[in-house]
Amino acid sequence: MEPHFYNVDVNWNTDRKGVICSPELNNETGNCIEVATPPEFPKGIPGIWSPEHLFTAAVSSCLMTTFLSIAENSKLNFMHFICKSKGKLEQLDGKHIMSEIILEPTVIINEEKDREKAERILQKSEAACLISNSIKSKITMLPTIKIG
Repeated sequence: MEPHFYNVDVNWNTDRKGVICSPELNNETGNCIEVATPPEFPKGIPGIWSPEHLFTAAVSSCLMTTFLSIAENSKLNFMHFICKSKGKLEQLDGKHIMSEIILEPTVIINEEKDREKAERILQKSEAACLISNSIKSKITMLPTIKIG
C-alpha cells in the first residue's frame, strides 16, 4: 500500500484558542473545529475541544470505523454501535502523557446467536485499529453486547 497523507492546518486566533481545518474537507460547511487548552491547565478554556479530547476521539472513532468494516465483511447483523471513551492524562517522569484510553463499546445485535461473533469482531477491531496501533497509550476495552 502506498502511503496516505492527511493534512491539518491549525490557526491560533485568541487567548489559548485556535481553529483546526483540513484542506481535504469542505471548510465552507463548518468542518473546522475550535480547539483550546483544556480547563485543567492554566488559562484553559472550558467547553471547547482540546487536543486531549481529539486524541481520545481518534482512538474511539477508529475503533468504530474498523468495527464497521470488519462487521460488514463478516456479515454481522447488528442494529447499533456506540462507544463511550475516556482518555487518562497523567504526569509520568516529569511529562504529561495520555497514559490510557478506556473504550466502552456497546453493540446491539438482533439475535443471541450473533453474540459470540460480535464479541470476536470487537476484539479484532481493537487489535486492527490503526490509531491504537500507532500510539503508546494503554488501550483498555470493556465491551458490552446487548440484544435489541
